[in-house]
Amino acid sequence: MEESDYQRKIYYILLASFAVLTGFLFKILASVFLPVITAALIACVFAPIIQKINYKFKIPWTILAILITFFLFFILLGVSSLLISSVTSIVSEYPKYESKFLHIYKILAENFDFRFDEEMSLAGNIWQHLKVREYIQGIVFTLSSGIVASGKNIFLVLIFSLFILIEYRMTNRKISYAFADRAKGKILRVIRRIIMEIVHYLSIKTAISLATGFLVFLVAICFGMDFAVLWGVLAFTMNFIPTFGSIFSCGLTTMFALVQFYPNYPKVFVIFTLIVFVNFMLGNIIEPRVQGKNLGLSPFVIIVSLTVWAYIWGTVGMIIAIPMTVIIKIICENISYLHPFAILLGNDPKQTKRDFQ
Repeated sequence: MEESDYQRKIYYILLASFAVLTGFLFKILASVFLPVITAALIACVFAPIIQKINYKFKIPWTILAILITFFLFFILLGVSSLLISSVTSIVSEYPKYESKFLHIYKILAENFDFRFDEEMSLAGNIWQHLKVREYIQGIVFTLSSGIVASGKNIFLVLIFSLFILIEYRMTNRKISYAFADRAKGKILRVIRRIIMEIVHYLSIKTAISLATGFLVFLVAICFGMDFAVLWGVLAFTMNFIPTFGSIFSCGLTTMFALVQFYPNYPKVFVIFTLIVFVNFMLGNIIEPRVQGKNLGLSPFVIIVSLTVWAYIWGTVGMIIAIPMTVIIKIICENISYLHPFAILLGNDPKQTKRDFQ
């Protein structure tokens, strides 16, 4: 065995160990890494916009960064208000659905041999016969702590995004002073490529998600579904998670349609068909045509990355899985020892090989 081959194998073993260790550190220190990385991705999207406005209108960079941060804050505030008002409406309207829930529970009880007491309410049957007290308590505790943690993380993300955007204008100068000319050019090229790919992916994904949410909202309105805004916002949000997000939003919306219109099965089937059609057309036909082959990720790699990042960071990990995998692929393309991994991550070996050149 030649010495270079031996060194290459040692390099790959160390690299694999480093990747596994990094993944566990990301999971253990999620409260530290997740806000920072999310903020960095957001900054990558808005930095080119600030750069163009700053160049064209001569507005100070720091002022623009602060305005962008406030813009993000009000967008998040508006979405949160919509969700809170929708959930509040669901709670207030629950008595209207009590009898339908109870009837559906009775059918389930007959088929799955649950105990059922017709003199008790739905909540009473579930509480007493299914013994879900401890589960409900756990869910309430998790939900309340999750809301507090989400609020804290959103605040951290906005603060980190602001400072990253402010620092972004100094990136070229810092890299010029920190690295030699050859390394400097490669690093700047990698950063520009990463920003370009992330902006391309997230801008198109946002547009497709908005269209999906709006069309689902229209379907809900046309068929008289309650809380149409909630189903539109749910479709918009879940569409950022490839494949699984659309399945979840379609399933949840259809389940509610079943409860609301039960036993009108044809109407529920039509709603289900239209929602699936909207998600399929936008997600599987229009989006790939618009995205093109710029991402260059294998479909299998996309599924694996969703699983891995979901394990590390949960739902947020699934949302940022594709941008993170694209970043890893771009880095692999620019390090000679990692070229084989870039080819394995890619969808078209010929395209990936051209990217090396």
